[in-house]
Amino acid sequence: DPLPPPLPKKQLQRAESLPEPGPSQRCHDDPEPRAGSILYSIPPPQLQPGEGAPPRDRPSWAPKKPLTKSQSLGEPLARSSPQKAPSASLKELTFGTADRELGQLLESPAGLCGVVLGCQEASLARLSALMQEKLVGPEERQQLLEAELVGKRWAALGVLDPQPCCQSGDAWYFRVGFTFKHSQLQFAAKVPKPCCSSLGVQSSLGTHCSIQRLLGRFTDRLPRELVLPGIPGTQRQGPSREEAACPAPQPVLQVLLCAEVPQQTLADFVKGSHALHRTSPGHYERLGCLLLLQLCMGLEHLRGQNVAQGDLCPENLLLVQCPCPPQSQKEPLGLSLPRLLISSFFKVQEKQRPCSSSQEQDWSQALAAPSSPAAAELNVGRLIYQILHVDISLENILGFRSKRLPEIPSLSIYSAGLKRLATLLLHRDPHQRVSIEQARGILQVLLWGPRQELFARSRKSLELLRSWLQVKRALLLLRFAENSAGARVSPGLEEWLCCQYFQGVTEHSLYQVTQVLY
Repeated sequence: DPLPPPLPKKQLQRAESLPEPGPSQRCHDDPEPRAGSILYSIPPPQLQPGEGAPPRDRPSWAPKKPLTKSQSLGEPLARSSPQKAPSASLKELTFGTADRELGQLLESPAGLCGVVLGCQEASLARLSALMQEKLVGPEERQQLLEAELVGKRWAALGVLDPQPCCQSGDAWYFRVGFTFKHSQLQFAAKVPKPCCSSLGVQSSLGTHCSIQRLLGRFTDRLPRELVLPGIPGTQRQGPSREEAACPAPQPVLQVLLCAEVPQQTLADFVKGSHALHRTSPGHYERLGCLLLLQLCMGLEHLRGQNVAQGDLCPENLLLVQCPCPPQSQKEPLGLSLPRLLISSFFKVQEKQRPCSSSQEQDWSQALAAPSSPAAAELNVGRLIYQILHVDISLENILGFRSKRLPEIPSLSIYSAGLKRLATLLLHRDPHQRVSIEQARGILQVLLWGPRQELFARSRKSLELLRSWLQVKRALLLLRFAENSAGARVSPGLEEWLCCQYFQGVTEHSLYQVTQVLY
């Protein structure tokens, strides 16, 4: 009779002494053992202390560590719920990544699903950074421009228009030109109105898409050709013979140089959009949601630096035209989305005024005092009514002693959500009033979902929201790819805001926001 085959134990010991082949050496007919495969049913050899197969909850290239007493060598370790591949690797992953590296990632506990989801998140982060740089300009170039403008005054600038391009509640703005690195740049010279300067605070706010960017400052006499409505010494018409013979000295004023040239204030936009609201209520109210979202993001940035906005009213919020799209993409005037800028600031004091004993009195004082802790939430609530052309003056709102707010007509799919948000921001009970962070999340859900219809067929759960997020991220990236290939639409401000949302939102935050909104 032929000799019996060698014992399995000897075969396994021999295989154990051989070096483990890498991903590129392993043959297709010799796959790596996986949980649930038949190889896990073979009794393992006796290993020395400290030796063992790499656990399933860490990559195969991670340092090996001994198994605990509670873990059996023949049992696969429990897999954690939805894993993601190592983020450090996925940030550098591209279509040209070598297959050897891809193979290592695919062998990780995250598997194919985790690698794809991680790549999508990393891609959204890269796209968001590129779009932000396009909107606000490269940071290095801004710093070089700031250094070049040190010590410059009116004589070094070219006044492009003697009339203000925009007049806010606290300043006049003039378009000026400056030659920098053989190119002609345009920015705004901001002349604060008397008793309306926030220079010390504005100089240290950093860069944010919703915060006015300061490039430089100086104090100088106003050029004679500039017109400041309401200020003595500036004339709209030519001077008289007496004035020409003995001209009055121009006032010495502080001037701030700002990177963005404002076109109008939010008050101007709202005043001129009554017809658009009537004819295209869905489009107009979506624009309103996007403007309010920018405001909330800017207010969050300020709070992180212990800075508050000044008088948060439509007259002090600036609108700036975004970089012009190609000629084929230009929209009619009033339909395009502008950038919203906060331009008035003050430093938050360490100790605020003590809260009053009455919720009603505290609510009334917060509405009337911009420096109160709750002023931002209450004023954003008022702005919702003003954008929707509903009368909500301070006297009006304080007159609603029955705790009823004015009705917001239902004109589009955004009306009910905006009404709900305004009610939550203007709630008299501070414990039931939503914060600026929560308001930002509600606006994002109103704009990009999930809408209430998602929960009509399936009960709301973290698993449902997680799956919705994964699908929406994939579809968003596909839209960017298709638009880029077709050269139809260049990503702009709205696309950047959408990227910001899907880059940072989680199923847990979505669950909380939809609970409040719906």
